[in-house]
Parts: sequence; structure tokens; C-alpha cells
Amino acid sequence: MADAAVKEKSVDANSAEAERELTDGFHLIIDALKLNGITTIYDVPGIPVSDFLRMAQAEGVRVISFRHEQNAGNAAAIAGFLTKKPGVCVTVSAPGFLNGLTALANATTNCFPMILISGSSEREIVDLQQGDYEEMDQLAIAKPLCKAAFRVLHAADIGIGVARAIRAAVSGRPGGVYLDLPAKLFGQVMDAEKGKKSLVKVIDAAPAQLPSQESIRRAIDVLKSAKRPLIILGKGAAYAQADDAIRNFVEKSGAPFLPMSMAKGLLPDTHPQCAGAARSTVLRDSDVVMLIGARLNWLLSHGKGKTWGEAPKKFIQIDIEPKEMDSNVEIAAPVVGDIGSCVSALLKEMGGNWPAPPAEWIKAVSSKREENIAKMAPRLMNNSVPMDFHGALGALRAVIKERPDAILVNEGANTLDLARGVIDMYQPRKRLDVGTWGVMGIGMGYAVGAAVETGKPVLAVEGDSAFGFSGMEVETICRYNLPVCVVVFNNNGIYRGTDVNPTGGSDVAPMVFVKDARYDKLMEAFGGFGVHVTTPDELKRAVNAAMDSGKPTLINAAIDPKAGSESGRIGNLNPQSALKKK
Repeated sequence: MADAAVKEKSVDANSAEAERELTDGFHLIIDALKLNGITTIYDVPGIPVSDFLRMAQAEGVRVISFRHEQNAGNAAAIAGFLTKKPGVCVTVSAPGFLNGLTALANATTNCFPMILISGSSEREIVDLQQGDYEEMDQLAIAKPLCKAAFRVLHAADIGIGVARAIRAAVSGRPGGVYLDLPAKLFGQVMDAEKGKKSLVKVIDAAPAQLPSQESIRRAIDVLKSAKRPLIILGKGAAYAQADDAIRNFVEKSGAPFLPMSMAKGLLPDTHPQCAGAARSTVLRDSDVVMLIGARLNWLLSHGKGKTWGEAPKKFIQIDIEPKEMDSNVEIAAPVVGDIGSCVSALLKEMGGNWPAPPAEWIKAVSSKREENIAKMAPRLMNNSVPMDFHGALGALRAVIKERPDAILVNEGANTLDLARGVIDMYQPRKRLDVGTWGVMGIGMGYAVGAAVETGKPVLAVEGDSAFGFSGMEVETICRYNLPVCVVVFNNNGIYRGTDVNPTGGSDVAPMVFVKDARYDKLMEAFGGFGVHVTTPDELKRAVNAAMDSGKPTLINAAIDPKAGSESGRIGNLNPQSALKKK
């Protein structure tokens, strides 16, 4: 009888085990992301993440698959910038991971919150270097290039791993995070109830960091002492989404403001205080400069040198990262904290009455701005054939003025450098470009990410060289039927298409592309609309039609091959040979 009782208990236990609900790594990762409001994944599928992506889609996650991991990563990065939630990119191991790592490093440099999730080889094989499929110590490679890197080995730790990645990506100065998931983690099984309890909903992922009252008073005292004040707005100010506070502060100060390229539109470029068209004057002649979410890096000549003139300057800097202060020059009034809290505190400290800047300074800036705008106007009206950059950009400037809600993606050499100054922006976070590193190749990834995250029409203005880095993603644009209009400024080469092989050989010069290429046919090949234009008037009509249709469109804009200059505004960075030509 005793043996029978034991046997009966054993059968009951096995039945209970069989009836117990189980879960696995696949579902725990998906559930952890969804629990934290992440419902879109950018990816390139393949082993070992294909089944994960299929399951994610089945669970209601939007899965946007690309043709190259770098472009998927760029889409995730710009999603983070636009939403303040980490954009997620999923890649396969080794080469796929390395392709995504370029975007992760760029996101970290630009302070965009992003998480790169890659499948990887098993640790025991990697550590003994036994030659597994796509074997690579991915965590070690990622660590120097991102804000944080984590590896999850056990299904029970997935919730913690995802939570740590999210918090690291968005807290403090945002940036890229790498999450390493070995292949066999996906298939690990555990009790579903325990799995659910192991998930973590991140609370207050990016808490406000309040500035000290002493730093606020110091900043206000320095600003009040200015005879020629200037405010510089960086993309950190745009990311902060403290638009009303920033606008109120700038207007109350009365100071001219200079927006960096991705901060354009925080206040309209047509605002009477905007000094974008008098950049050289305000940088050279100002005496007190307040930086809001902008860094004194190469884009601002490191805060010194001829760009800044000989007039002594005091700098006020608002940044969430204490180590940013004094990075190039002395900061007289550092204000450390999140931009929203800092600007609100500054507004409060200003009180009811704030002295207007000296009229002579305002008049000097306004006069220079109007003078430069007047000089530029005829060039923007040029309707010549073949088009030059100014005539083509003048047409696009008019399009954006009529469609201020559209998102402009911009990259290239001359295409980027000139568009920064020519195309006015009217709303925040509507201009997306190459950012801090100035790298090419962000175009189609940013265009897809912006269209997916906002649902707004996107106008991507590309140099023909820049377009080549990500051009195959027009298939992705067509596959998801996104409202993206791509304009390729085609001048047959890098900078220009007129270089000649000095040897007289059959190979073309290094900077020259196929003459009169028809990039529009590439879009047509995937079911989108292709248009070839040769004049600014044709360009404007074609872009308006594309934006009205909301359909994937590529416009091949034929630019004079002689147009363009070497390296645009960074020609000084191009080393010159020390040897004289004989």
C-alpha cells in the first residue's frame, strides 16, 4: 500500500509539472520591452534572431526590417532623439553586430538614447576561442563605444538586463547601450509566473536633475552684465522638449540666439532675435555667450581662435554632464542639470523686469542679418539650367515654408553645408542631420525612423555621395509604404563631378561617379515613384506633388557638375601636401 501511495504521488507531481505554464527567453525579452513601452524594433533578420523577430511581430510589436544593420541602427537612434525613449535595434551576431555598432557609437556621440540588441555565440566557446559560428567577444568590443554594455546569460535575468539598458540609455546624458544575448538564452525555459515576476517596469528612468540655486544666480548675474549677449541653442535643447520654457527665456532675455543645425525651429529661423544669418558677427563680437544644450566642440571651433574674435568672452553653459564644463575654455557660470529644470529656474530668477540688451548690439546684429539675407536672395531665385545648389535649395526652402510640419533629413557635403543656412525651420525637432561627428550615411535610416515614429511626411535632401551609403533602403521605404520623398542632388561626384585622372588613364578620377546617373530609376524598381528634374521650378513642383501624395518618391535633381566646393565648410580640415609640385 505504501509503495502504491508513493507511486500515485509521483504521477500527480509529474502531471502538475506537465500542466504548469512555461515561458522562454524569446517571450521574456518581448514582454520586458512591451512592459516598458517599447513597441517598435528596427532590425536586419537572420540567425539567431529570426524567430525572435517573428514572435515579436506576433505579439504586436512593430518590426521594421532593413537591408543593412547600420541603417536600422540609425533609425533606432533618431527614434530615441524624437521620442526620448530608447530606440531599439536588433542584429545578428559578429558582422551584423559590427554594422550596428557604427550607429550605436554615433548615437552615443550625439547623445541619442538607443539600445543595440545582438545575438551572440555562447560564452564557453568564445572564451576558449573554439571557432563557433560568427564567434566574437561582442561585449568587449562594444564597451568602449557606448555608454553601457550588458550581457544576459539566464532567462531569469532578462527583466533586469532590459531595465538596466533602458535606464542607462535615457538617464543623465543620453546615449547608446549594448545588450548581448547569447543564442541559447532565447530558448531557455522557466515557469511563466516566475518569469512574469522577474520583469521590471522602469520607474522614473530619467529623473530631473535640478541645478543648484547658487549656479542659477551666478548665471543670471553674468548674463545681466553682458553688453553683447548671445544664446546658442544645441540639439540637446531640442531633445529636452522644454520648448515653451526655452522660447520664453530667449524672448525675455532679448538676446540674439544662434541655433545649431538640429536646434533650428525651437524658435522659428525667421524670429527677429535669430542670428543664424549673422553667425560670424555674433560669434566674433559677443561678450557673454550662453550655451543651452550645445557643446564647444569642433562645430563651434572649440570656443576659441579666429572664429571667436579678440573680444574677451564669458561663457555660461547649461548641460546635464558636469564633465562637459571647461572642456575647451573656462566656463564662468556652469549650470549642471537637465535643461528643462535649468531654464525654468533661470526664468524664475530673472524676475518680472529684465533689462533689454543695448540697442546698438541688437541693431548691429539685425543689420548684418538683413544684409546677408539680401545678398543671398538673388542666388536662391536662380532658375538656371543646370541647377546650382543655391537655386535648388531655394526651391526646397519654399516647400518647407509651406509645410512647416514636415521633417527634413539632410546630409551630404555642399548639400548639407548650404542647406543648414538656406532652409528655414519653423518647429522644433523637424531638422535631422549628421550631427556631432558629421558622418555620411544617416539619411535613409533617419528618414525611415522619423516617418515611423511621427507619421509625418519626410523630405530627405541628399548629396549623391551621401545617398550611396544607404540608398538601398529605398526598398525599405517602399516595402512599408512610408511618406518619404528623397531628393538626390546629383552633380556626378563627390563635391563636384569635374575632376580628371591626371595620368590620362581609363579610370575616372577618385571623386567622380557615373555621369548623369538616374537615381530615380532605383525607386521605380521597387514600386515607388521616380522623377527626374533639371530646374528649380520642376524640383519644387515635384516635391510638392510627392508630399501631397504621401507615397515613396525619389527625385533625381540634376545639379551642375561644376557646382560644389571641396569639403564645404570643413575644407580647413583637409591636409595639404608639404611637397611643391614640380
